[in-house]
Amino acid sequence: MLLKDRRRVNLEPEVFSFCFHGPVREFLAPRSVIGDCLCLFNAHMKPPLSLISLFLLNASLAATADWPAWRGPNANGIAEAGQDAPVTWSETENVVWKSPVPGRGHSSPVVVGERIFLTTANETERTQSVIGLDRRTGRRLWQTEVNRGGFPERIHRKNSHATPTPACDGDRVFVSFFNHGGIQLAALDLDGDVVWSKRCGPFKPKYPYGYAPSPLLHGNAVIVASEFEDGGFLAAFDREDGREIWRAPRTATTNYSSPIVAEISGKEQLLLSGAEKISSFDPNTGELFWAADAGPKVTAGTVVWTDDLVFASGGFPEKETAAVRADGSGEVVWRKNVKCYEQSMVVHEGCVYAVDDGGIAYCWKADDGTEMWVKRLGGPISASPVLADGRIHASTERGATFVFEAKPGNFESVAENQLGDEAFATPTICGGRIYLRVAHFDGEERRELLYCLGRKS
Repeated sequence: MLLKDRRRVNLEPEVFSFCFHGPVREFLAPRSVIGDCLCLFNAHMKPPLSLISLFLLNASLAATADWPAWRGPNANGIAEAGQDAPVTWSETENVVWKSPVPGRGHSSPVVVGERIFLTTANETERTQSVIGLDRRTGRRLWQTEVNRGGFPERIHRKNSHATPTPACDGDRVFVSFFNHGGIQLAALDLDGDVVWSKRCGPFKPKYPYGYAPSPLLHGNAVIVASEFEDGGFLAAFDREDGREIWRAPRTATTNYSSPIVAEISGKEQLLLSGAEKISSFDPNTGELFWAADAGPKVTAGTVVWTDDLVFASGGFPEKETAAVRADGSGEVVWRKNVKCYEQSMVVHEGCVYAVDDGGIAYCWKADDGTEMWVKRLGGPISASPVLADGRIHASTERGATFVFEAKPGNFESVAENQLGDEAFATPTICGGRIYLRVAHFDGEERRELLYCLGRKS
C-alpha cells in the first residue's frame, strides 16, 4: 500500500548539464527539458544554426547513451555500439565513483539523461523504495518510499524484495513490487514524487520464492506480469494515469520471467516463456498470437530472438533451452539439455550465448543449435550476461565478472575482475560506463554499493 506519509529525501535536482561520458560529449536532459529549452531559444533569441545542430546532435547522442529498462535500450542485453568501456577493474582501478545503496535489492540500475534510478528494500523496516542518483557523481538526489509492510513471509534466499528493474521513459520512472499479497505498480517523476500508484492484481505463487518480473514499456502502456496457478495475469496500464488498458490470463503455473516486445516475423510480438511453452501475444491488446510447446515448466530469464526464431531457457522441474519458429507454426527448431534458470541469454551475429547457473558458458549457432564451444567459467551465477563492443560480461554471485569475446570460433577470455563479495544484479553498460551493484561483507554486516566504472582520461 502507498504510504500517506511518504518519506523522501531530495537533494538539489539539476535541470540539465553538459557532461563527458567516455569518449563522447553528450547533452543529458529529460525530453521535457529539451523541449522547454528549444522553446526558450525560439522565444528569446536566434541561436546560430551550428548551435542548434550541436544541440540536437548531442540530444540524440544522449538517447543512445542510456539504459532505460531491463535488458537495455533494445531489450536484448546488448549495449549500443562504441562504448569503449573498461574491460579490467578492481576496487582501485577504473572506478569513476561509488555510492552506498541503503537496504538490499537485485534490480539493475537504469540510466536516463543525467539520472540513475534503482529500487531497494529495507528488510528490517519492511519498506520498498526508489532511489535517484546523479549520473556523473553518484550522489544520491532522493529516496522515495512507495510501500511499507505487507512483505511475504518467505522468499527464496537468492531473491530480494526489490528485484524487478525499473523502466524510465525520460519523464517518469515505473517500478513494481510484491507486497500485501499482490503486485504494486507505481509511477514517479524524475524528482522522486509519486505520480500514481495502484494494485495491479494478486500474486499468490505456489512456491514461496518471491517476485521477479520487471515492468515493460510499450507505446503508451506499462505492462506487468503476475503468473501463478489461480488468478495469474498479464496486464497493461496507461503510463499517464495507471488506467488499465487490457488484461490477459496467465494461470498455468507460477513463473518469474519478464515479458519483452520484439519486432519479429514481420510484426510486434510480446514474448514470454514458462508453463512448458514459449508464448506470443499482441502487445496492444493482450490477445494470444501463438504458443509453442517448448521449455520447462518454470523459467526466470527473458527470451531472446533473431528475425524469425525465439530462444528460451529454464530449469524446473526439467532443464531445457529451446528455439522455436516465431511464425505461429509451433515448430521447435532445436533443444538443449541446459539450464539457464535465472539468466537471460544474448544473441549476436548468428549465435546464441548463454551462461548457466553453475557458471558454464555456451555458444550455439542460432539457426540449428550446433554447439560451437563450451567453457567452465565458475559460479554460481544469477545475473544475466550483457554484451558490449563484441564482448560478453557475466557476473557471478561472488562478485567476479568474466569478460570474454562473443565469437563462435573458440572461447577467448579477455579478463576476470573481482569487485565486492556478492553480485546478483545484472550489469548496466552505457555511455562508456559500466554500472555494477554489488555487496561487501564485514563480518555479519552487509553493505551495498553502486560502482560506476570507466576508463580514466
